[in-house]
Amino acid sequence: MTKLAGTKVLVAGAGVTGRSAAEALLAAGAEVVVTDSSPERLMALESLLEGVDLVPGLTEPPAGTSLVVTSPGWRPSSPLLAAASSAGIEVIGEVELAWRMASELADPPVWLAVTGTNGKTTTVGMLESILHAAGADAVACGNVGLPVVDALLAGRRVLAVELSSFQLHWAPSVRPQAGALLNLAEDHLDWHGGMEAYAQAKAQILTGDVAIGWLDDDLVVDLLEDAPARDRVGFTLEEPSDGQLGVRDGWLVDRAFADDEQLIEVSKIRPAGPPGIADALAATALARAYGVPSEAVREGLEAFEPAAHRAVLVAVDGDIQYINDSKATNPHAAVASLRAFDSVVWIAGGLLKGASVDEMVRAEAHRLRGVVLIGQDRQVIADALARHAPDVPVRVLDTGDDEPMTVAVRAAQELARPGDTVLLAPAAASMDMFTDYAHRGQAFTAAVQELIGR
Repeated sequence: MTKLAGTKVLVAGAGVTGRSAAEALLAAGAEVVVTDSSPERLMALESLLEGVDLVPGLTEPPAGTSLVVTSPGWRPSSPLLAAASSAGIEVIGEVELAWRMASELADPPVWLAVTGTNGKTTTVGMLESILHAAGADAVACGNVGLPVVDALLAGRRVLAVELSSFQLHWAPSVRPQAGALLNLAEDHLDWHGGMEAYAQAKAQILTGDVAIGWLDDDLVVDLLEDAPARDRVGFTLEEPSDGQLGVRDGWLVDRAFADDEQLIEVSKIRPAGPPGIADALAATALARAYGVPSEAVREGLEAFEPAAHRAVLVAVDGDIQYINDSKATNPHAAVASLRAFDSVVWIAGGLLKGASVDEMVRAEAHRLRGVVLIGQDRQVIADALARHAPDVPVRVLDTGDDEPMTVAVRAAQELARPGDTVLLAPAAASMDMFTDYAHRGQAFTAAVQELIGR
């Protein structure tokens, strides 16, 4: 970025995206300062980022700072970012930095972007698989793990970008060639300050050339109708109308980028069930917006392998199956998971982050054989169950247990009957008890295998 050469830029956060942003800024000739609340995390960069000034715990930008590049999880109200804004210093994220770098290229890559409360990682993985089947030089990046700026500097021609609401908040200029909004439900309300701000952050994905949205979600429909995109495309689990993608007679059908074309049999899509089908429709719409032929859509979706901890069958013990959906980190995701089964012993709980659980419990009470609750906000779910499902047996576990997941799985087994599914779909984040959702899923898997002797 020639515009940043010789300027002082502060990078807030020494994690993966912070490091990548700092490296890109150094390559652009900027004077780079990196700060983080953890001196240990900061010092780990010392041998990796020569020429960078590492300063722990800054609460104000250093004198002469012209730009702050923040890690996505930093809130606008944090002292450092608030001080930067008060001083008139622009604050952006790593995704915005990558977008501005791309704008200076003579032949910038294509951005195909995905967001939503749930299904982002599955959709972007499906999209990457479809693009590879079409022979495109594509990579999944963003919230999925690989920083966008790294994908850009590697010279990839098509970027399948997963974007969180945090990343979109800090990326005001990003206008993807095609952007898809999968769904919208309460999540991260503590960070955004409310549902309206959260929704508006997500709506940023719809500001490019082609806006794609799920027509079975009323909130998404409203945002799609207001989108400034040149073209607006909907997808649905029902039979599609003209200009939509949907499902008919067991096939994914495209009536948006083709007259009326069958693409792939629904039975071949993984993960199975409505959430997986919806994700496949979104990935297909993004790929078709790029011009991918139907053969590549079919080949890519057939080749796609779902990531771990997303509705994975762990074991079957007699007539009881154990499913790990630790990735269901909010109520909206948990509802989708619960609806895949008729009779469930549900293991739930963790950090709800301000989300409401009453509607989830009320709507899905009829399929609950029993419930085992863990985590910091377990009592919130217990109270909702008492209001809306008073006859369902509930075990509320003390988080002080030495092996909470082992105790939870044992309690679930005691509640289960032949034909039931013991389902880990927490409806909450994991950081109160586990490193992340993967750690939680691994603990569940290990507990199940130990309990049933496999």
